[in-house]
Amino acid sequence: MHVSKALIGTLSVAATFLAFSATARAEGEVNIYSYRQPDLIQPLLDAFTKETGITTNVLFLDKGLVERIQAEGANSPADVILTVDISRLTEAEEGGVTQPLANETINKDIPEHFRDPDGSWFGLTTRGRVVYASKERVAQDDITYEELADPKWKGKICTRDGQHSYNIGLFASMVAHHGEAEAEKWLTGLKNNLARKPDGNDRSQAKSIFAGECDLSLGNSYYVGLMITNDKQPEQKEWASAIKVLFPNAQDRGTHVNISGMALAKNAPNKDNAIKLMEFLSSGEAQKIYAEQVFEYPVKPGVEPSEVVKSFGSIKPDTLPLAEIAANRKKASELVDKVGYNDGPQD
Repeated sequence: MHVSKALIGTLSVAATFLAFSATARAEGEVNIYSYRQPDLIQPLLDAFTKETGITTNVLFLDKGLVERIQAEGANSPADVILTVDISRLTEAEEGGVTQPLANETINKDIPEHFRDPDGSWFGLTTRGRVVYASKERVAQDDITYEELADPKWKGKICTRDGQHSYNIGLFASMVAHHGEAEAEKWLTGLKNNLARKPDGNDRSQAKSIFAGECDLSLGNSYYVGLMITNDKQPEQKEWASAIKVLFPNAQDRGTHVNISGMALAKNAPNKDNAIKLMEFLSSGEAQKIYAEQVFEYPVKPGVEPSEVVKSFGSIKPDTLPLAEIAANRKKASELVDKVGYNDGPQD
């Protein structure tokens, strides 16, 4: 039997509504499509419901969020999109599944360089792309990204895949700060200093430092918090105890940061409630809850990070607008291939 794509899309939307609530209501609800794990955002949503009485429904997707909303079309139940990384936020914007929002409350809470100029997305928390350094083998307590290309680190650096979005964000910031030619030269120098081919995730880079395979690595700051507090996998506490966190360029422009963020869905059926949720998420109360859950830094000035995050040291975030970083991601990706970064060191 032939089933039309239109019917499949209709059934998909209906199934989503049923998954959210057997008795969907026009008021009193807000539907969230999230790339973030539900357990990470639930305390935040519980606080919102307690304050407003509005029920939150979460659909978690580990991939294909934009495609899902595109397929649902005008009948999509999505009200708010929650995700991580500037690439995911710009993907949603470019995929036509967001709508701009000009909101005085949100704009007051979230600094300009952490939001889209047209209001299509807003940052909520930041994570630094920091350097993990061996406590035993690295004496210095400060570093710059530029220094990672210094031959003195030859054979002593390990990283994950150069095309991973976390690295592409950093590499794009280097293009923005130094221009394409200098960024290529720097990336070549970094590649020549690698101890092995890029591999694994950020946590495994800490493991490699613990094992003595390298002395330095690039990693997101929040992974250190996740490892330190990982009672289910205590070996990760050992990895974390072997490293110290260095915040690159603390003496000049600051450390490259990326964000978790939110966007208003294009066809939000509960738009008023969606805006209420977004206003709440930008508030100091929510920023503190969220940052403590995910070991990240609040974007709202004056809101303190968790005690665990404070233990890493102070971060001075690079104020380069994330929109400018996003604009250089394609060029950064091309440079990774051009210098053969993922081939690792050649001698």
